[in-house]
Amino acid sequence: MISVYDTLYAIANDKSLVLFKTIALGRGDSRILISRLDLTRKPYYSRISKLINAGLIRRKNGKYFLTSFGRIVYEAQDLIGNAVRCSSNLKAIDSIETPEIPAEERSKIIDTLINNSKIKEILVSPERNNNYIAAEKEKA
Repeated sequence: MISVYDTLYAIANDKSLVLFKTIALGRGDSRILISRLDLTRKPYYSRISKLINAGLIRRKNGKYFLTSFGRIVYEAQDLIGNAVRCSSNLKAIDSIETPEIPAEERSKIIDTLINNSKIKEILVSPERNNNYIAAEKEKA
């Protein structure tokens, strides 16, 4: 059974993440991957093995492809990358989160500061807002 830890561990190294992303973009030929990533064979196959064992990629006809699970993980890591790129705007949103600011006003601020639709959706979801309001009430 695949664990969250195994999945994240397989892509935690910079070169492993680049390898995973390169395969995701349809460039899964072994020779190209080894030369592009400037890896020797042993580290390359070690990283490939971790990606396979985590269920992220598979090999077919000498090329590597993302599995269905791998496509979901790719989208998740892409979302994380987008969040990292807009982290200063996310901190600004956190700094103005108070029960005194109406949800509609908060949504306008998020819309202004955040360009990524998935991140916007997460930030304005009613469930997230309800969790925040409940936490603020507990503090009071």
